[in-house]
Amino acid sequence: MHYVISTTWGPTDATRAALPFVFAASALQAGDTVMMMLFHDAVTIAVNETHEKIIPFGPPAKFIEVFSNVSAKVLVCRPCAEVRSIREDMLVNNVSFGGMSDLHQNISRADAKFISF
Repeated sequence: MHYVISTTWGPTDATRAALPFVFAASALQAGDTVMMMLFHDAVTIAVNETHEKIIPFGPPAKFIEVFSNVSAKVLVCRPCAEVRSIREDMLVNNVSFGGMSDLHQNISRADAKFISF
């Protein structure tokens, strides 16, 4: 299965920010592939070293497990990042800028399931 996940939650609500990553880590552990698209406040999670400072209340933080997994592709909304003065070279390794066309391409796969947080 290929899971396509979009999220807008970031450091302003650490627990909500963590939930899509907890789901993605579970899917990856089960052998599935994941494409995650970060929008709005969620783009800040992918800034180098920021995810290490986000501590959710309850669920374990799974940010690094997703960022570092070869079966996961994490994209940051370019306009959402640029308006926050985030450059692509500021992002965690294996994370890059993307857009709606990338989200659409992944959702269009026959084996895709879309989840929005």
